Parts: sequence; C-alpha cells; structure tokens
Amino acid sequence: MGSRKSAGHLAALFTIIIWGTTFISTKILLADFQPVEILFFRFVIGFGALILACPRRMKGVDRRQEKAFALAGLCGICLYYLLENIALTCTLASNVGVIISAAPFFTAILSRLFMKSEGKLGPAFFVGFGVAMAGILMISLNGSGPELNPAGDILALLAAFVWACYSILMRKIGDFGYPVILATRRTFFYGILFMVPALFVFDCKIGAERFADGTVMFNLLYLGLGASALCFVTWNFAVHVLGAVRTSVYIYMVPVITVVTSALVLKEPVTWMSAGGTVLAVAGLFISAKQ
Repeated sequence: MGSRKSAGHLAALFTIIIWGTTFISTKILLADFQPVEILFFRFVIGFGALILACPRRMKGVDRRQEKAFALAGLCGICLYYLLENIALTCTLASNVGVIISAAPFFTAILSRLFMKSEGKLGPAFFVGFGVAMAGILMISLNGSGPELNPAGDILALLAAFVWACYSILMRKIGDFGYPVILATRRTFFYGILFMVPALFVFDCKIGAERFADGTVMFNLLYLGLGASALCFVTWNFAVHVLGAVRTSVYIYMVPVITVVTSALVLKEPVTWMSAGGTVLAVAGLFISAKQ
C-alpha cells in the first residue's frame, strides 16, 4: 500500500512538472493558432495516442457511468481550459495564476459534500492552503500591486471550480474499476465533442499549412502526447490512489514550476519575492499533504 501511495505522489508531481512548462509551448503556438484551436488539436492528438496505447474498447458502461464520463469531459477537458484561456484575455495572468490555485480548496469542499470516503479535512489542510496561497500571491504579483478585473477574475474562479468538479468526477470514475487509460480516453472523447461548437463560435480554420512548421508540430506534439495523453493518465491515476483532495494540492506547484522554467528557458530573473513565494508554496504543499 505504501509503495502504491508513493507511486501516486510521484505521478502527481510528474504531471505538475509537465503542466507547469506547457505555457512555453502555448505561448509559441499562439502566434499561429487561436486558444481554442490549440486545445482542440492537443486533445485530438492525445485521444489518438490513447487509442494507439490501448486500442481495445471499453465494455459494460451503463447510463450512470456514461453520464459521469460526459460530465468529466465537459468540466476537465472543455470548460476548464476555455474558461482559463478566456480569463487570460480579460485579466492579468497573475490574477489567473492565483485564482486557479484555489482549485484544491474547491476540491476539498466538494469532496466533503459528495465523497465521504475522502475523510475529514484536518487543520493541516487549511494551514497549508493559507501558506501556499500566500506564496503563490508573492510569485504572481512579484512586486506589482494587485489589480481587479471582475469579468476575467470571475472566469478564472469558475475555471478553478470546474477543475474541482473534474477531480471529484474522476475519483468516482476510478471506483468504476476501468483501466485508467480507457477511462481517460473516454473523457477526452466527450471533451473534444463539447469543444467542437466553440470552434464555430470563434470562427476557427484548419489552415493545414501551419502544420508544416517543425516548431509548431513539436509543440503541438508536446502538448498532445505529453501534457494531455500521458499527464491526464498519470493525474487520474494519482487521484484514484491518493484521492481528489490530496492530489489537488499539487496544483500549488504550478507557479513554482513556471518560475523555475522561466529562469532556465526564458532567462527571466528570479526576484526575492518569487524565491520566497516558491518556498512558501512548496511548504504549503507539504503541510496540506499531511492532513
């Protein structure tokens, strides 16, 4: 049991490290693609990869389970990313970073309401949440004052909430007993399906010539194979092993990974605020994980 939990923690950490670096690929792709196009193509690539990894069909799915898969796809694949990307066009990136990091708190509340098996939340969880959020606030603001942008901030808050819904749904789906790859593939299918109307709303075009660029293809494959196909499988595995609440606290690490990646890849300077915030965010993760 101990080794399985260790595997769950490693899977969650690995996932967050990859997710924390995706902003570089997304930033590069935004020169040629709209945000919804990036999402659509990355998950189509991820869906195809999961079919190749496990080509067998999922059998014996009843109507209640199908509904859970559809809701998970709507929340975690479609709505979360659309809300986050639209929020980034309406408010500061620092605001979005802080607000999205509140997802573990929403996960804890929903878990308490709908997942009694997750157990009671001890004081350590809330202390860790407070410490981590203080650190994330330091990283995000990094010397600049806070600026409220109601529309964008509300969208970011909704994104954090729907991610919490996705985490709870995947915890329930894990109890169905299906292989993680098949369960993840099912949620991808519904997420892509719900994403199709958005392509028409934002007047997206295929533009096949864009895919001839090697840099574009590399970054799309990184997002599709790594950040989507592989990481959603490892994240869902972690949720199944550790529970939705314990896994969700790893979200505190996303701003930390962003700071480190920015310093290493983009050569951005590390200030005392970002360094101090990193320490607090990591400390909050460890405190919350012990609840």
